[in-house]
Amino acid sequence: MIDVLLESKEDPPSNPISARILVIDDDLRLNESLKLLLKLRGYDPQSCTTGTEALRMLNQESFDVILLDLDLPDISGHDVANHVLQGGAATPIIVISGDNSIDSAIQALRNGVTDFVKKPYQPEHLLKTIANTIYRRHLEKTNRLINNKLEHSKNLYRYLIDSSPDIIYTVDQAGCFTFVNDQIESLGFRKEELIGQHYSFLIHEDDIDRAKFVFNERRKDSRTKHNIELRLKCRSTITQFRHFETRFATIVLKSRGLYSSTGAGESESFLGTYGVARDISDRKRIEEAINHQAYHDALTGLPNRALFKDRLGLMITMSQREELQCATLFIDLDRFKWVNDTLGHMHGDELLKMVATRLKNCLRKGDTLARLGGDEFTVLLPNIKGRENAQNIAEKMLMEINRSFTLGEQEVFISASVGIAMYPDDGTTIEALLKCADIAMYHVKWEGKNGVLFYNPGMNVIFHRKLSMENDLRRAIECGDQFVLNYQPQVDIENHRIVGMETLVRWNHPERGLIAPGEFIPLAEETGLITQLTEWVYGQACRDLAMWQKAGFTDLRMAINISPKDIGRRDFVDFIKRGLRDHKLSGDKLEIEITEGIIMGDRENAISKFKELSALGVEISIDDFGTGYSSLGYLKEFPIHTIKIDKSFVHGISGINDKHPIISAITALAHGLQVGLIAEGVESLEHMQVLQAVGCKVMQGFLFSRPVCNEEALTLLARPEILFCRVIEIA
Repeated sequence: MIDVLLESKEDPPSNPISARILVIDDDLRLNESLKLLLKLRGYDPQSCTTGTEALRMLNQESFDVILLDLDLPDISGHDVANHVLQGGAATPIIVISGDNSIDSAIQALRNGVTDFVKKPYQPEHLLKTIANTIYRRHLEKTNRLINNKLEHSKNLYRYLIDSSPDIIYTVDQAGCFTFVNDQIESLGFRKEELIGQHYSFLIHEDDIDRAKFVFNERRKDSRTKHNIELRLKCRSTITQFRHFETRFATIVLKSRGLYSSTGAGESESFLGTYGVARDISDRKRIEEAINHQAYHDALTGLPNRALFKDRLGLMITMSQREELQCATLFIDLDRFKWVNDTLGHMHGDELLKMVATRLKNCLRKGDTLARLGGDEFTVLLPNIKGRENAQNIAEKMLMEINRSFTLGEQEVFISASVGIAMYPDDGTTIEALLKCADIAMYHVKWEGKNGVLFYNPGMNVIFHRKLSMENDLRRAIECGDQFVLNYQPQVDIENHRIVGMETLVRWNHPERGLIAPGEFIPLAEETGLITQLTEWVYGQACRDLAMWQKAGFTDLRMAINISPKDIGRRDFVDFIKRGLRDHKLSGDKLEIEITEGIIMGDRENAISKFKELSALGVEISIDDFGTGYSSLGYLKEFPIHTIKIDKSFVHGISGINDKHPIISAITALAHGLQVGLIAEGVESLEHMQVLQAVGCKVMQGFLFSRPVCNEEALTLLARPEILFCRVIEIA
């Protein structure tokens, strides 16, 4: 028997102790594989698949360990566990469950199960857990046997105390330690230095009041205190604390009051208190980790949706009671998908963590920043004075996001769209405030992104109209018969001839009539429908160009607008080649118009694709030049053939004799780079004369022609002089 006790100070033996194990799991395959695993380790496993069958077997037979799945088809695994634990059999229960509920794990541990293993498990980890459990039970039985047989043996008693994994102590009437077992060394203290010290020497200052009742326990019956949690100091990490569960009981080695009597018939004299302190730090860490994971985002460490909604609910309650204002912000990052797609998810995750840090630095103490998922964040601003406070914080956050981010060796710029809902003006419930802030954010997206908007009731109408339009747009693209192409001539004003046609798509809605591209193209971009729309436009334009060439107009070039999302397609180049091949067109008859946003985007990818197309003769032009933020140095890298002066600069022409530095600069740049130049939006004779004076010879605009259908385009191609009649009349 002494040999067995000596062995208990070491790890469980490599050869497992023979034991009967009951496996309760309704997954037949898992049930059988687990039984086979246990048999290979020398155990005697039995199994069942329902809670009812398990209770019957437990009533008829005894087992050393129970492996229990919480999710059973008839009754809950918790009920089975409670039946075992309340029945007094003291059979150890190891829960093996695939249940992701944190409450289930915590409930099981608190109800007294021995351990909790989450599916899918590692076989060695499970076997080690079983071996430890069986071994602990073996030790418990051995200790009870020794206590029953040798309870009057002082040496054995001392051995059991010092071999205990728990801290066992006694204190005198003054609260000073008179005995501490060897386990106290786990805190970094020697037994000798604690003898005579007051118990407060070990207790965290905030727990002193509770400790008074524990360390001065005088009762020795069932009323003694137990399961009291305290924090004890550790010498090696004096600023940290380990949690302990202090137990008291009415039997030896369980906490109780110590008494002595001076003689027969005389009252007992109180000598002090002894107790057992069991270290539950690991359990606490597990519970805290599970709780943290339930309410925080794993990537950024920010509160998640559940915690945010909980805090928002508390804020609403407090604001109602104290008549305060508060704000809810909904933040969505612009161009985050591009970062993920081009730089990879690892850099995308790094960007999210950087954004979270910057946003937190913009907030006040007491504000809440949460990540809802993906690139969506929410902010809670309690107790603000008005809309101006919320506006200032939102703009501060926007400025921080607009600053460059460094991901690896790559400098990246992004922006954000921020929607704000105010309590109580915009809503008085959690759902209402989040919905209103979300709607306001989407309006920022629709208006061009990178901005801040407060919610107003009129947005609901627009939101539902946008939603309805999105659904209509999807159906229109599926059927393909609601779109029409118009063409606007690009004319050489010196030779009075048409050199190109720009393709412009119109949506002929069955109920709303003709819808301009400015209303549905941004929606197509946002919803990802733009690639399907581009396919239709490109196919139709190629068919019309092929038809014009057959009619004899072989020197004409077709210009088609391409979205950044189109460029992002892996098969973009093949897509363009396929259209040329299917309609027997040469590449030099096609011009692709791009925006400066593509230059600022995935530059390397775009350059590679444009160079491949340029090798086929396809020309690349920059549309709306001068309205973006691209570096002029990037123009040297791109195979650019034409620059288009944006109509906003053309419309700014006020007189023939006035100076127009931007137009002059763009013209000089085009000549310096030896690329073509087109001015769009030419609507007056003054526009044409100023542009002609600075050296721009190719133009398009209402002065010459509005966008026309295919049949009218053929007429203009056959009689280009029609385009210049109005110019002559005005002149």
